Amino acid sequence: MTPTEPVARHGAAARTAARTAVRPPLPVKMVIAGGFGVGKTTAVGSISEIEPLTTEAAITEVAAGVDDLSHTPRKTTTTVAMDFGCLTIDPTLKLYLFGTPGQERFGFMWDDIVEGAVGALVIVDTRRLDDCYAAVDYFEHREIPFAVAVNAFDGRVEHPLDEVRWALDVADHVPVVVFDARERGSVRDALLVVLELALARAEG
Repeated sequence: MTPTEPVARHGAAARTAARTAVRPPLPVKMVIAGGFGVGKTTAVGSISEIEPLTTEAAITEVAAGVDDLSHTPRKTTTTVAMDFGCLTIDPTLKLYLFGTPGQERFGFMWDDIVEGAVGALVIVDTRRLDDCYAAVDYFEHREIPFAVAVNAFDGRVEHPLDEVRWALDVADHVPVVVFDARERGSVRDALLVVLELALARAEG
């Protein structure tokens, strides 16, 4: 064996290891949207594998006079910028989740939050469908793939899914599902629905 052979073997092994090394997962941006108090922050917190970043602020008397708290009487804080979390789907894909603020007065932030997102999960509270029209319209007009996720508050929903679809006037290709924002597996399943939509759009 010549003196250079061990060096050559080491170099070849290093090149082979570099070729077979596991690549970092592909980062994918997804938005979680919806009206005030529908469960966006809860959903991000339930699924995120890191401590989620939230921008919660106390609801003041002034804000209480603007936001409808009749169906969320125990809600004492509200998102004033965004929520952020992440989820590794598999070794090849990692979701970065951005939750939008729900109040109309913070709508000016949406364009920046949504930029670069492959899709969105629009969370709906069937007790307050009117609060969800703006989010549905936003993604429809921008032709961003989205799914409607009906949050099962107290384990139930007020209306059947076909009635929710009709009331929101969403197209047949838009999935409408039931999920529980408190349950990690339920949130994951809803996000995978959006991911499948985004992949289908990319392949089409």
